[in-house]
Amino acid sequence: MALENSIRLLAGLMILISLMLYYLHSPYWLLLTAFVGLNLAQSSITGLCPAETILKRLFFGKKAAA
Repeated sequence: MALENSIRLLAGLMILISLMLYYLHSPYWLLLTAFVGLNLAQSSITGLCPAETILKRLFFGKKAAA
């Protein structure tokens, strides 16, 4: 899976998990949803994505260096 697709998958899963936790546990989990949304907006404006850095180091380090 490509890095860009992995980032989209991670963001989508984080939003779905936070919505599930909101429904089952506490409305404060919507703060995680808001954080993911703000991070996506910030990333589109600045081009800096913390998730990209983390995923590159963990899973794509050898492929990115080549």
